[in-house]
Parts: sequence; structure tokens; C-alpha cells
Amino acid sequence: MSKFIPALCLSIVFLCLPAIAQIAFVYTPIGGIGANITVSRDGRGIPYIEAKTDDDLYFAQGYITASDRLWQMDLLRRLARGETAEIFGKTVVEQDKRWRRFNFSKVADESLRMLSGDLRSALENYARGVNAYISSLDAESMPIEFRILQYEPREWTPSDTIVIGKILSDALSTTWRNDLLRASLQGLPKDKLADLNNQLTPYDVVLFTKDTKRPASVSRGVPGVEVSRETLAAADRDERLRQGSLEMAGLYAEELAASNNWVISGKRTATGKPILANDPHLAPTVPGIWYLTHLSNPSMRVSGVTLPGVPGIILGHNEHIAWGATNVGPDVQDLYVETFNEAGQYKTPTGWETPVARKEVIKVRPNLMKPDTEDVELDVVETRHGPIITEEGNKKYALRWTALDPNNSEFDVFYRWNRTKNWKEFKNALRTYGGAAQNFIYADVKGNIGWAAASRIPIRRTGDGSLPYDGSTNEGDWVGVIPFDDLPTLYNPPGGLIVTANQRIVGTSYKYSQMSRDAAAPWRARRIFDELGSKTKITMDDVNRTQNDTFNIPLANLAKEVLTRAAASGPTLAMLDSWDGHMSADSRGALLANEIRECLGNRIAAANKPVPAYLIRERILDQAIRENWARWLPPGYASYGDVMKECDGSVRNNLVTRYGADPTKWVWGKVWQSRFPHPLASAPLIGSRFAIPSVPLGGSGQSANVGSSVSMRFIVSPGDWDAASHLIPLGQSGDPSSPHFKDQFEAWSRGQSIKFPFTKAAVEKASVGVTVFTAGTAVPPRGPENR
Repeated sequence: MSKFIPALCLSIVFLCLPAIAQIAFVYTPIGGIGANITVSRDGRGIPYIEAKTDDDLYFAQGYITASDRLWQMDLLRRLARGETAEIFGKTVVEQDKRWRRFNFSKVADESLRMLSGDLRSALENYARGVNAYISSLDAESMPIEFRILQYEPREWTPSDTIVIGKILSDALSTTWRNDLLRASLQGLPKDKLADLNNQLTPYDVVLFTKDTKRPASVSRGVPGVEVSRETLAAADRDERLRQGSLEMAGLYAEELAASNNWVISGKRTATGKPILANDPHLAPTVPGIWYLTHLSNPSMRVSGVTLPGVPGIILGHNEHIAWGATNVGPDVQDLYVETFNEAGQYKTPTGWETPVARKEVIKVRPNLMKPDTEDVELDVVETRHGPIITEEGNKKYALRWTALDPNNSEFDVFYRWNRTKNWKEFKNALRTYGGAAQNFIYADVKGNIGWAAASRIPIRRTGDGSLPYDGSTNEGDWVGVIPFDDLPTLYNPPGGLIVTANQRIVGTSYKYSQMSRDAAAPWRARRIFDELGSKTKITMDDVNRTQNDTFNIPLANLAKEVLTRAAASGPTLAMLDSWDGHMSADSRGALLANEIRECLGNRIAAANKPVPAYLIRERILDQAIRENWARWLPPGYASYGDVMKECDGSVRNNLVTRYGADPTKWVWGKVWQSRFPHPLASAPLIGSRFAIPSVPLGGSGQSANVGSSVSMRFIVSPGDWDAASHLIPLGQSGDPSSPHFKDQFEAWSRGQSIKFPFTKAAVEKASVGVTVFTAGTAVPPRGPENR
């Protein structure tokens, strides 16, 4: 790598404190820059990038983002391409194999050719900027992870950005394991199967159409495909591999439950202007998955968060509109049981066909102390439906998935929204969106609010994709997608409040049952809706309190049932009686209620195999106890109260073992703490530098505040842009020696908000340093002391 690039340099203009002086940048000589580029940094290290053209703007964004997050960017592209064993060794080979089966590298290359010219240009200029930064590095200034792992980053390419989008699709739309699970449950008694398939609850927050009937007791699909325990075990192994990869990247969304958002009409706020809020829930990691950025040129001014490696802003606002997103959870994956003969051919409706076979070569480090690698080969077989994703005995399951179609773009919509001015443009941009289906919320400076659930969601020839298909027939063929004009949407609803939290968003009268089949339980959505729906004159402080709310509906319900039935020991009853239902870090009742719920779910699941305990807890437990469903009561118990009493005794014994005999030490904060792992945190001698404090937190998986998984918090009122608050859990920099490595952690952990300036005057006031990039004479690369 070059130390000096004679074609370009940067002249530095400092409007900052003396301690921030002497920061130098170097650009790669790929086309140069067309005019001056100004980069301001505020006290959090957030870059405010101003350029004359799009080309220069995205060039600078690539450079600046890489200067803070280059190793994270490299990890993300390696993960999606199945190349992590080259740096982490044998322990992640199976994870790489999983990603290689998807062949996302090829999909990304094909997608690139189909992008609009403007977006492709943005990706190309962003890549030039990243490579300019890479070229500026030497052995001393290389980010520490590269030095520890003894390798150098290769050049960034536009397809690297696209392949990162495929990680998002995997994180937010993987449901094929649920198809196998549903198939394995078909032998249950009809009443129990009906309960499991029934998503209707008293707590639902349905946004589109009505609930007019109870769903059918058996999932619609093509029957006759039996799933063994061995097949489920194979699917579980794949899920563990998937979780390990996605947690390392900070993109794991457990059970697809990934975020809260809402938008409030001005008729319900104190200022008369709308308020929009979003807090995505993703796996905590170091550094965090989001990167705060402000971009401006003569035709656009936009700010918010993006993924390191992706140009533009993904979630945020421009001068006219604001937007946010949560996951929908529709079915965009199908499994097909393929029949193979001895010649290696597979059966189709028109006869036997030869599958596509490819050999993947994975580079693996035998010794983590050395960069040398050896090759591991993987044979991948693809049928007309897609790759063989799992197999057990003679059964081979092929996967069809929207993410494997290069026509489906994840990022085009965000590029367009960065420039959008109104609802019509906002909705039209969604016509191109093919990523993981999202609940996109909207607000604008004219006071309008809206919501649209969008993506390309398949329609099957037969059934709705809820069960595996026989691949030798055409019954599971995809015959189209849900028409865009049939997708759920709201614009200025009379109630003036739209809430999404991964819940079921459509009623049973909606004709496409695949839209919300894998939606999350309604607990978070119901609590948010109740908190905000009962208020008028809502302020941004009210919204911040709701984002940090820790009330847990199902646990509060359970505590009431235990008290009503006197179904626990005296000390437990006293503790639950004094508990307010909030999952506060210092709460003893919160811990006891949660442990009893876990125990109840496990006891009922053990008596109803193969139903998993998490499905019992989220779909069955609350209503079964409230309505005394005898069919779910485990054998040997006369009542649910008896199960509760036994669980209380078991739980208290376990808590003594875990936390000691003093019950005053049994608090929720012992369990619910901040945990932000770095992939190198466990490395001997060097790992401690990446450590983030573990502190007790409030919240839970069923409350609005979900603790460490809150990957950012965003609150904005269109028109009052400088009052917007936006923060991430740790900091802008991925360098543990930087003052911005974890400088937002305290505010985040305390549930505080931090203003994110937007207007030119506010940005200038907040700036602590300004750098102006110009063409000129070269300067040396920046040293590690300036990073």
C-alpha cells in the first residue's frame, strides 16, 4: 500500500480546539474530487459532510466511514461472502459454508448490473472513497484488528455494499425453519394445533383490515411431507450457525422481533407537529451496527444512520420528510423436498433433471497466530427451486428465497428517500423495494403521517408456503407477488397514531395470510399504543419515556394470576404483590415473575413435544392460564395453580444457587445487563481493550425497552429538525483508543436523548473541527495518534 499519493491531497482548515488539530487525510487518485469537500465533526465525532456534487459527497462518505469503521466493513462483507474462516480459523468454517450455499457474491454482482444509474454511481464513488482511505494506511495506522489478525483489507467494490444488504435479508426474513416446525406439529390434537395457529389475542394492534374469523386449525399448505426429529435437529444446527454469524455482525434479530416505531399526528402533540420515533432491536456488538452521518449538497440535505459500507442514509430524515422501519415477518422463503435418483438427478413435473453443482473453496487458517491458510472444499447442489439448504437421510430440502433473486434491491428505496419531498414520492419509491419486508413509517413538514408495509412477497400456486412442498410437483411454484397496490398502507388515519412493533399488522380478512404469519407477539405494540393512545399534547419527552418504558404485560398478567390463586410461597406472594409490572433493574418481583414464566413454559412444552417452549410462552401461556384451558395443563396437575406452586419452589431453589440465599440480592439487573461483545474480546492479552462495561439495565423482551438490543434511538418532529434526537449505544469509532469508541454509552444506558443538529447554522454551532478537502500536493498518511 502506498504511503504517498501524489495526485491528490487535502488542505485542512481547522475551526476547532487545539487538541483536535493536525488531522490529515489522503485520497486515492481514482478520478480525483471535483471541488472542495467540507467535513465537520461534532463533540460525538459525527461527520457532517458537505459537497458540491453527489460524486464528491459519496466519495467523502466512503472515506470518512472507513476511517471510523473499516474493519467492521470488512467483517460484514466477509460474513456475507462466507470468508470469515480466512481470519478466524476453523471455528467458523461451518458458518462460512452456510453463507456459501446462498452464493450471495454472485447475486450481488448480478444485482449491481440491474441498479439504476444514479445508485450505481453512488456505490462506485463510495467505493472510491473507501479505497482512498485504505491506500492512505501504513503498518502503523492500519486499524488494530487488521494488525492483530495479520492481514490487510482488499479494495472495496460496489458489490460489497450490495452483499451487506443480503445479511439484512437473512437477519430479517429467515423463516424456513418455521415451515419444518409447523410440519412437525401437524400430528398434534386439532384443538391444540388450532391454538398454536391462532394469532388472535385481546392485545392485538392490527393496522389494516379487520379480524373477521378465527384462523383455520391447520396451516394451509401442501400436506403429506413428514418432518422427523432429525430434520428439526439439522435445522436447529443451522439456526445456531446463523445466530453466531449474525451476532458477530450485530444483525441478529431473535424470532424476527426487531424494533419499535410509531408516528403521531400533530393533532395529538403539544406543538401541533407530527412526531416520529424508531428504535431498531438488533444483536448488541462492538462496534454497533449503525453509523450516524449528515450529508448535504445543493440538491439534498439528509441525516440519520446508515450501515458501515452503505452510502446515503437508511433511517433518518431530510428537509421534507422523516422515516423509520420495523420488521414485518412475512413468509418469503419456501422449502421443497427434492426426490433424487441414483444418477444424481432430481424429479420435476416434466421428468428428471440434472441439478446445478458448484464447488466452493473456503480459505481457512489452521493457526490463528499465522495468516497462512489451507483450502476446504464445499459441494453445493441447486435445483430449480434453489440450493439444498439442509438434508437428513434421503431427504434433501431446497430453499427458494426472495433474497436470492438479483432483481430484488435492498437499497434503491433509501437512495430515493434521501431526496423525497412528499408521501406520493415516498410510496412510489417503495415499488422498487425487494429487501426484507418492513413497516415503513412516514411524517412530513406539512403535518402528514403514514405507514406502508412493503416488499416482494410471493404468491404460491397452491397453499401459502406455511409447510414444505413436494419439489417434484408444481404445487409450490411462485406465480407472482402480492400486488403493490394490495400491500397494507395508512395515510393520515383518523386516530392520529400508528404503532408497529413486529406485531401482526393485518386482520384475518386480509386475503394474503403469508403477510403476518411469523409476526411477533403483540406485547410491545399494545403497551406503546396504550401509553400514547391515552394521551394528548404529546411531547418528545413523552416519546422518549415510551421508548424507555419497561412495563411487561404478560409478566404483569402472570403475577396477578399467581396472587389471585395464592399459588406461591408467602415470600413470593409478598414480592409479586408489591411489584408494579415494570422490569426495573433493581426489581425483585420482575426477576421472580420472569423465572416462573420460564418454568411454566418449559413444563407445558415438556408435556407437549415437539412444541418448543418459546412458542408456548408467546402463543399459549397467557390465555391458557387466564381461561384455564385444561388441554394444555400438564398431566399430574389438578390446576395451573399447582404448576405455579411447584415452579415457585423450583425457581427459588435455583435463585439460591445462582445468587445466594439472601433474597434481597435477587434482582432483575442480575440477569438483564448490557452485553456488547467484540469478535476479538475473548482473545488472550489483547481482548480487554475491546471490552464494554456490563451494567444492569431495565427492560425485557416483552417491554418497549429491550435493553442491550436497542441498536439506536431516534425521535424527530418534522420542521423542528434541530430538536431531533438520535443516538447509538456505543460510539462512532471502531477504534478502542478513540474518545468516540463508547462515548454515547452512558446516555444510551440511562435512556437519555442527544440532539442531532441538522440546519447549517446548528451544524456550525455544534462543530468542534472542520476539514476541507481540496486537490493539491500530497501529504503523508494519518498516523494512529490522529485516528
